[in-house]
Amino acid sequence: MQGAGNDFVFLDGFGAPLPDVASLAARLCDRNFGVGADQLLVLLPSDAADFRMLIYDADGTEVEMCGNGIRCLYRLVRARGYTDAEEISVETAGGIVRPRSDGDLVRVDMGEPVFDPGKIPTKIAPAEGSPEGPVLKAPLLVGDKRFEVSVLSMGNPHCVIVVDDPKTFPVKEIGPRIEAHPLFPNRVNVEFVAAESRTRIVQRTWERGSGETLACGSGACAVAVACALNGLTEREVDVALTGGTLHIRWDEGSNRVYMSGPAEEVFAGEIDIS
Repeated sequence: MQGAGNDFVFLDGFGAPLPDVASLAARLCDRNFGVGADQLLVLLPSDAADFRMLIYDADGTEVEMCGNGIRCLYRLVRARGYTDAEEISVETAGGIVRPRSDGDLVRVDMGEPVFDPGKIPTKIAPAEGSPEGPVLKAPLLVGDKRFEVSVLSMGNPHCVIVVDDPKTFPVKEIGPRIEAHPLFPNRVNVEFVAAESRTRIVQRTWERGSGETLACGSGACAVAVACALNGLTEREVDVALTGGTLHIRWDEGSNRVYMSGPAEEVFAGEIDIS
């Protein structure tokens, strides 16, 4: 399945018992010797929500949240006849999220952004104000380069950096160095962005454990929040990613972030994992 070019292998855990999925993730996500995907996602029953989703990066690391994957799961469970509800709840390691139909798109209530450095987590202290954050325009040294970063969590950690031109920025050079920076204990997803207007942001994404991807839903949410807090945009924006555009609204009344975007099944099949 894919959402804005962010692509996934889904395993259906409602059938036969699954093997050790973590050890399979790197193999199945390999684009030369496996199926090929940014992440491996597992659909399971849940005691806390309608469904549960496990998320593994392409390197086999289990992570907390995947916004594009949540939209794809919504399409999957409806197409497979597991539900006909317009809105469902999905348990993830980053919390319960709620996708629903939005015309031809899928809208997801991604919850409230987290600004407390200890909960993101990051060892970067807020530049000013409360120790609970937010961390905005804080200095970060990467070798001999200095960046201003805004850091928050949307169920998983994100580091947002405003650059002159994301299309020409050396994402593959700087992304992995920030991902593994010692100031991010659990590593971090990195977004390189530019605000083209008050309602449009351009973004390139370096995802921890997967490298550069065509889209990142939770990252687009983090970018929208960070740009609004830094006075660059309104609270409702289109985020143009390499693989497509997501619509993000950070609701002022509820403090919740809503994401709308495409999701589709590419193919279904079988693979021998013996």
